[in-house]
Amino acid sequence: MSADKDIDAWFAERGITVQDSRRLARAALEEAGLTRPGKTRLSEPKLPKAEELLAERFYRVCTATECQHAARASGRVLLLVDPRSHCEHCGGSNNRRAEAAFLETCKRRGVNKVVVVGGSPAVREELEAKLGARLHLRMVDGTERRTGNQAQGDLEWGDLVLVWGATELHHKVSSHYTQPGSPHRHKVVHVVRRGVAALLEAGITHLER
Repeated sequence: MSADKDIDAWFAERGITVQDSRRLARAALEEAGLTRPGKTRLSEPKLPKAEELLAERFYRVCTATECQHAARASGRVLLLVDPRSHCEHCGGSNNRRAEAAFLETCKRRGVNKVVVVGGSPAVREELEAKLGARLHLRMVDGTERRTGNQAQGDLEWGDLVLVWGATELHHKVSSHYTQPGSPHRHKVVHVVRRGVAALLEAGITHLER
């Protein structure tokens, strides 16, 4: 005798806990003949087919605006999930969601070259890994000496310059990028909060103005 699985419990393991989402998912299983009204359990041999069906028909998504946009663009039916760790777009990560939104905004605004001044070595490596395939990045160590000429070169090169004041950043370095009256001041954003999501959200806000 094959094992079977409680359908609602199986849904919950996939974040399908919202009543409307369960109703949509249940209707899809019934339509495909994998279960019938009133039945509460699903036989184990049917589970892979049920998983495949949900993946093809639905986009599991959280309530974040950028995730909702991505879900609609997929052409699949939106299936709201909770907790948001089951979201196909962000996986519940504020950083991942901000990275996706930042890349989309840069693409829309024609931004290809981004300078980040400050941040720890680990965070700079993370940004390079997450964004480097889609953008040209120049990461400036805020603890090492930077000349005015080097900073001027960064300002001329970049489409967007994020000066991350809440991190490892010496004033002697940051001041080269934030001079009053600079012809490049329109592309410079002074970020005062910590965290990758905060950095990228500040960049998005600046680009959307």
